[in-house]
Amino acid sequence: MEKTAVPQPAESASAGPRWNVYGGPKGQTPDLVFSTHMDTVPPYIPFSEDAEFMYGRGVSDAKGIIAAQIAAAEALRAAGFRVGVLFVSGEERDSAGAKVANLNPKGSRYLINGEPTDNKLALASKGALRAVIRSTGKMGHSAYPELGESAVHKLVEVLAKLLKLELPVTEDVGSTTLNIGQIQGGHAPNVIADKAEAQVLVRLVGDSAPVRKALLAAAQGLAEVDFTLEIPFVRLRAVEGLPTVIVKFTTDIPQLSNWGEPLLLGPGSIFVAHTPQEKLAKKELLEAVELYVKVATKLLA
Repeated sequence: MEKTAVPQPAESASAGPRWNVYGGPKGQTPDLVFSTHMDTVPPYIPFSEDAEFMYGRGVSDAKGIIAAQIAAAEALRAAGFRVGVLFVSGEERDSAGAKVANLNPKGSRYLINGEPTDNKLALASKGALRAVIRSTGKMGHSAYPELGESAVHKLVEVLAKLLKLELPVTEDVGSTTLNIGQIQGGHAPNVIADKAEAQVLVRLVGDSAPVRKALLAAAQGLAEVDFTLEIPFVRLRAVEGLPTVIVKFTTDIPQLSNWGEPLLLGPGSIFVAHTPQEKLAKKELLEAVELYVKVATKLLA
């Protein structure tokens, strides 16, 4: 078992330590590695269960997946296969754990990444482009707007343009989507704002270049655009006999390029992940163990 420290981002420098954990065949190169992430998103939801479901933060994204992958790895190891497990930190924030892990690959031929895909193999995963849009102005008394210059008004104008953008579409995947997730700025209702910013996240279905160009054009003369994160759109392989799906979320797969050919599969629904209603069916969890064993056996046969 290996434990590797993962640095916190600058804005969370005072937070506690975070880690990656790897386990594999001692003294041997694994042919296949199961991987998912250990971190979750707030708020905290206490764990509970009934006869059918488990409830709580991370049961679907991705604590249940960790359990299924460990069980599958144990079964495959007992059958004589060389497999490992890699559990990383930071997928929900900055993929820092995956980036650290990619510097120390174990030589595996295949990587089965776990995310909530309803136990279907994902044929594609949307990328992500995160941008901070910042506007500046001149502070003043709101009774005399001609003496100031509102950064908030500039930002609102930019955001209105973003919501009207015609973004790229890929026929078998779907549309590029844009979300304005956070807005901050100003001091008080009776003060003309001198600063304002918005956090924007775009889900990519192809090259980011036309999206970057569109965001820059919308902000021209009104605000500055800082692109803070990009995770590329990826296509993935199918396995004969298994149902497939296209997922709209991003994963650590692009940051784990040195760990072998990737596949994306896991129990649970993304529709309840990141919500107070997060849950995972016990039956689906057990089915995931069988699916992981089945897929790995097909790949390594």
